[in-house]
Amino acid sequence: YVNLLNRDYEGEITAFGDTVKINQIGDIEIKNYTKNADIAAPDALDGSQTELKIDQAKYYNFAIDDVDNAQTNPKLMNDAMQRAAYALADSSDQYAAGILSAGAAGAIGSDETPVTLTAANAYDNLVDMATVLTEQNVPTQGRWVVIPAWVHGLLLKDQRFVSFGTAENKETLENGLVGRAAGFDIHVSNNVPNTSGALYKVVAGTNQGGSYAEQVLETKAYQPEARFADAIKGLHVYGAKVVQPNALVVLTANKEA
Repeated sequence: YVNLLNRDYEGEITAFGDTVKINQIGDIEIKNYTKNADIAAPDALDGSQTELKIDQAKYYNFAIDDVDNAQTNPKLMNDAMQRAAYALADSSDQYAAGILSAGAAGAIGSDETPVTLTAANAYDNLVDMATVLTEQNVPTQGRWVVIPAWVHGLLLKDQRFVSFGTAENKETLENGLVGRAAGFDIHVSNNVPNTSGALYKVVAGTNQGGSYAEQVLETKAYQPEARFADAIKGLHVYGAKVVQPNALVVLTANKEA
């Protein structure tokens, strides 16, 4: 999700609790032109700014005992760093997913009346989401949707999604690649918000819908005083905000019983 948000902010992140500025341009007025007549004075662009607070902070802190031999220790440390980086990224991704799903202006289904997705209607609901975005005057370029793996499985059973009509779709069917449908770049994620395996919040939109800012403030190697060990700790701070709700639509969906 974080890769589907824009990074259009100003300011430096130096600590948890900092704020950065997000620039938003207002609508451009279109006027009638009269031949041989002066045009009106230029309008002043509304470059109003909104604040994005860095209100999330996550850290890791792990140690490897020095009894591990010289050959094993560097490999363990490298593997642990990779796992720590993945865990931090996954945590921020879950956070961004929640921000987007809660801030979308468009909606199909609700917690009270979720849409039950099947192989017969999964593609149709993508089309409906695209229609909502178009009705909200969202550009067609750069549209994306994030779906859970089970919805991708339903799409792969629909010939409209995996028809042999084109070479690209043929490759999708043969290799199970995630491609495009209903004008969306389709992304599969296990971080689609849900409530105990129900009420999945499938979000679609463009990167104009929300902004994201992050900073790894510190990664420090040290030796714990009470241990014969090498340790590393790191701090990751970030924040996300929906800035154009109309650029987002959320589908609340359940699995077929």
